[in-house]
Amino acid sequence: MTDWTGVLSLDLEERKGKTVAKNVYFQGALKVMRPIYHDNSGQVCYYLLNPGGGYLDGDRYKMEISANEGAMVTLTTQSATKVYKTPKSLAYQETTISLKKGSYLEYLPDPLIAYENARYKQKNVIHMENGASFLYTDILTPGWSPSGGKFSYDTVQLVTEIYLDGNLGMFDHIKLTPNNQNLSGLGFMEGYTHLGSMVAVSEKTDNALLDELYETIQMEDADFKIGISRLAIPGFSIRILANSTQLIERIFNNCHKIISEKWTNHTPSSLRKY
Repeated sequence: MTDWTGVLSLDLEERKGKTVAKNVYFQGALKVMRPIYHDNSGQVCYYLLNPGGGYLDGDRYKMEISANEGAMVTLTTQSATKVYKTPKSLAYQETTISLKKGSYLEYLPDPLIAYENARYKQKNVIHMENGASFLYTDILTPGWSPSGGKFSYDTVQLVTEIYLDGNLGMFDHIKLTPNNQNLSGLGFMEGYTHLGSMVAVSEKTDNALLDELYETIQMEDADFKIGISRLAIPGFSIRILANSTQLIERIFNNCHKIISEKWTNHTPSSLRKY
């Protein structure tokens, strides 16, 4: 474990209509708060913490989350993930999530902020059994820099792999290197500064849900671009380009509400931390 700056392991199960932790372990610069139940649905919410306040040169973090049959879980962070300059070695985070049939897990972290000269790689690997449901969002925000540049970070690499019954169903790889790419150009950020991604996987996905999400998103009176795609497995992805974190958060919150009501029959509580 000495190679990791922080380690967190969380094993969850359903017990008498309520999701509880079967095993909890954390060490170093990762911690988890006590469970919160926002309503009487039995769905548990955990806030993941980094007491250090940010990711620094050479930091390495590992999380392992599992949800057994019937477990309903919300995971979020206490605040944004801030990656500062990494002159010698990139900061790295690896998350593995395992979902049994009939489980529901939503991982909704606050935005990732990459500051000047930051190098960061994130890898999410999700193993799902058929009948499980998974919802994930991330928002990439460029951090302030003394020069005032929009993209002053060195590299941000985001990898997501989703396996359904052992077979690779989705592979998403975003790699932004401002020094080597024209991020304002076509095929990259196209004049925008913020990137939002949502991935949802469930056998409950249908065209009516996607139509409702699209219509809800189009009600936003703001400047942004959006794409919605069906996956090879039952699910979909949403990508948003915009110029503010708040706009992407508002769109994702509206989508989250619709998805939760369709898939779990209850309205999610606000995760606002400020």
